[in-house]
Amino acid sequence: MSSGGSESWVKNFANRDFFNYDFGTDQKAIIEEPKKLSPDPEPNISDYLVAFSTNSQNYCVGVVDMVNSTKISATLGPEKASRYYQIFLNSMSKVLSRFGGFVIKNIGDCLMYYFPESVHSDKKFGFISCIECSIAMTDVRGMLCQKLASEGLPCLDYRVSADYGSVIIMKSNNSDTPDMIGPPVNMCSKINRFAPRNGVVIGGDLYEMVKDLKFYKFEQVKGYSVGFKQSYPVYKVKRK
Repeated sequence: MSSGGSESWVKNFANRDFFNYDFGTDQKAIIEEPKKLSPDPEPNISDYLVAFSTNSQNYCVGVVDMVNSTKISATLGPEKASRYYQIFLNSMSKVLSRFGGFVIKNIGDCLMYYFPESVHSDKKFGFISCIECSIAMTDVRGMLCQKLASEGLPCLDYRVSADYGSVIIMKSNNSDTPDMIGPPVNMCSKINRFAPRNGVVIGGDLYEMVKDLKFYKFEQVKGYSVGFKQSYPVYKVKRK
């Protein structure tokens, strides 16, 4: 259809008496008209495009999330708020690297990461690294608060959560860092709120992989509802 024809079609439709007009014949036109305008354009350099791996892998995935950061940062001003987030995220990243973890992404005051060694389900090293890293993140809070205080910034609280399961690697055209999608990515974010302040929780699937480790204490907390009256178990974790 020519541009003039398209404009005429839109103009005629706009002039209908919407209170008395029978829309039966035009509903089909509304659906079919866009198909006649032009074929799909070639991707633009600014388009966001993604590609997914054809294979899935099982990994431990974790999240560390600040508590009430929006309220606190609102009192700091842009420059101090930026420094506040920077100190927190960089501190957590340093702990993560000590245990072989890799950052997937950060979203504001939240850092998401995974442990490549946990792909070997028959070996406990990757799972121990995940649990130890999670606890170590809470252990450094005292030093983190001292660093913040030295720069005139308030102390902070945060929660750590982790889970295990199948994920698919995703790559986008505007980043060299791979992303992940899958149940453990979603679940470890959703169960984070069940962690005590400056504490750790894990999901039921990760618990099944580490429950026999004798040097940790596990305590079940309120489960996360997944619908249909089912509840996904969540556990607090501490060293014995």
